[in-house]
Amino acid sequence: MMGPVERTRRAGGAAADAGFPVLKARVIARTGHNYYADKDDLLHDRVRRRLKVCGLPDCTAYLALLDGPGGREEWVELEAEITIGETFFFRYAEQFEALRDTILPDLIAARRATRTLRIWSAGCSTGAEPYSLAILVHELLGEALPDWSVTILGTDISEAALATARAAEFGPWALRTLGEPERVRWFRNTPARPGQPRGGYALRAVYRRMVRFERQNLLALIEAVAPGAAYDLILCRNVLIYFSADHVNRIVRALGQRLEGGGWLLIGHAEPNPAFGQWLEPVALPGTVAYRPTGTVTAPSSAPPAFVPAPVVPAPAVVPVVPAPPPVVVPAPATRPSIEGDRPDDGEPGASPAALRDSVRSLADSGKTAQAWRVLQEGLAAYGTDPALRYYEGLLALDLGREADAEQALRRALFLDRGFVMAHYQLGLLLARSGRPSQAARALDNALRLAQGLPPGMGLPEGDGVSAARMAENARALLAGIAGATP
Repeated sequence: MMGPVERTRRAGGAAADAGFPVLKARVIARTGHNYYADKDDLLHDRVRRRLKVCGLPDCTAYLALLDGPGGREEWVELEAEITIGETFFFRYAEQFEALRDTILPDLIAARRATRTLRIWSAGCSTGAEPYSLAILVHELLGEALPDWSVTILGTDISEAALATARAAEFGPWALRTLGEPERVRWFRNTPARPGQPRGGYALRAVYRRMVRFERQNLLALIEAVAPGAAYDLILCRNVLIYFSADHVNRIVRALGQRLEGGGWLLIGHAEPNPAFGQWLEPVALPGTVAYRPTGTVTAPSSAPPAFVPAPVVPAPAVVPVVPAPPPVVVPAPATRPSIEGDRPDDGEPGASPAALRDSVRSLADSGKTAQAWRVLQEGLAAYGTDPALRYYEGLLALDLGREADAEQALRRALFLDRGFVMAHYQLGLLLARSGRPSQAARALDNALRLAQGLPPGMGLPEGDGVSAARMAENARALLAGIAGATP
């Protein structure tokens, strides 16, 4: 028997809910998330999850709850529902390479006299970004770290995301760009808990202590006066896409006002805008654009980097143990901004393969691998011919230790799309680990051949910025390792 919320959904969703337009207007006014202005069904899907939790039939009843005694607490829950995003360590290889090779060495050289470094990760979600920065700063400063005063602040509108960030415990999905040596060096294993098929990873205390977290809505920056304490580095990545063009300009201007002289601002790949040149100076770096206060000397520091993180699979000399599944994110969002976490209810397929993909990724990023698997399996009944979803099925199966299912899913992805470079590559790694070198070599050779046929700087679909040239290099090294290990 259908309940009142299910009847509302079946009756037509947002269009059939008389209170929805009022709620939508209030959500946008309160959060500034203009992204939902033309996405009624998506917003209503997210609101519907709160209706289900609260046992309410429609948005009119929900508005009464928001205006009632418990309204403040429910607003917090709703804001978390509509903003929680995907995050993983060292996300976007090009930007972390810029941080490692140029931005942080420049700041360390410039602040050597005062030995202070202040960093802000705005819209930090569950904390992977500021913790990645902590790891990077720790490795770059090395033995000099105790002599420095390093402050790293992470802010987000979602209390639930911040609670996860403070706990600093993550599932394998959040570490999927890291090799095993980095996992061992930066994390300790945690035991499996009820409902979790595997244990997770806790960030080591030396990095955890470097970061503190606060709740903040970026919209508040527009009205606030810039504080006296400024930041040397601000990251506000994949957050601005939520806001209207006017709010974006005002937020970026406010962020620029909070930069120390000679500081740096990094935003998402799809977010640069010529209008920002009114307040900030764009700096072209390999694979990305950063911003600095106008008039800043942009020549990079000559200080050599002391650390090279591993956001992609390293090139081993011999056949390695299969590393964590490679990152699975939307290719450069030229046509659709990647609002992470667009996901259906558990057990309910999304309105499109893209929505299902985002749902699965969001669940897996929050450590709910088994739930992500269930949602994907149910969604595949409708979208079983989508090669990317079959690819994600393979990654999740690997994460769950189901290697036979993983191989089958990756082969299905390749049946649907023979040019799927990442699927060829991941299948090759799986076959190498399972002791089938000749089959592994064929799969890796396919990945190499396809990658070599693409523009070297082109980012691979589902590769999180991994270029065709980098993929060819990795596949070539793995093939050499197989050849060397085969009698």
